[in-house]
Amino acid sequence: MQAINDISERHAEVIGLKVRRVTEPAAIETVSRLAGDIWRDHYKPIIGERQVEYMLNRFQSPDAISKQIAVGYQYFLLFCNARPSGYFAWLADTEDQSLHISKLYIDKPQQRSGLGRRIISVAEQHCRTQNFRYIWLTVNRHNQFAVDFYLRNGFVNSGAVVQDIGDGFVMDDYRMVKVLSVAEQ
Repeated sequence: MQAINDISERHAEVIGLKVRRVTEPAAIETVSRLAGDIWRDHYKPIIGERQVEYMLNRFQSPDAISKQIAVGYQYFLLFCNARPSGYFAWLADTEDQSLHISKLYIDKPQQRSGLGRRIISVAEQHCRTQNFRYIWLTVNRHNQFAVDFYLRNGFVNSGAVVQDIGDGFVMDDYRMVKVLSVAEQ
């Protein structure tokens, strides 16, 4: 099995995903535009327009994404019918034997289609190849749609995390953890 871009291409195709690693400026721009569309649509009712714009600029601008990639985050674009339909990013911690999914966003027309579940499967497969013990992420605690999604997919809420992100804003999240059983590895 040929590994491409740190994800098994065969595994991604078997579960019906077209996934491409983001490394080039044009792909970074695509992720940033997609983030703007998804975040503005989904998060305005949860955290308000001002915080959405602040977070997009701070965390999902082309410059911010490039800096994250430079320190080890891996970004991936998800395609449906040759159209960018979502993205995800993770950061591996070999010392802790864990994978932090820092981003997992699907555009509205593709939500509830199983794509998020398939991305979790790709992350689990990656963990198996690296002998990682668990996957973790944070999710806004008022984003019940996403909290329920992660619970349905084997994650456990391990508690609240409130993080000051500047300009008077905080991320008010839950830390969600999925421990991989020995049989899964």
